[in-house]
Amino acid sequence: MAVVSVTVRIPTTLRPLSGGASTVSVSGSTLREVLQGLDKAHPGFTAKLLDEAGNLHKFVNVFVADDDVRYLNGLDTQVHGGQTVSIVPAVAGGHA
Repeated sequence: MAVVSVTVRIPTTLRPLSGGASTVSVSGSTLREVLQGLDKAHPGFTAKLLDEAGNLHKFVNVFVADDDVRYLNGLDTQVHGGQTVSIVPAVAGGHA
């Protein structure tokens, strides 16, 4: 699988880690590789996104294109050149 460049959308709460950038270009062929590249370029993301076992925190949603990776292959979800990976913190709340 070829390593490709994707755009990672950074939520406002994590932008201090990316130097204030709302998007970062990262290379990788799977979501795991993309997140590793993100952490290498901007240290601190792994601690915010992954638990001690290396899995996504339950309160973090990640989408490749518009698909929730929890319903795909999780961190092993393949990414393709030009796709956007979106990190979306879960929003707590009740019914309106």
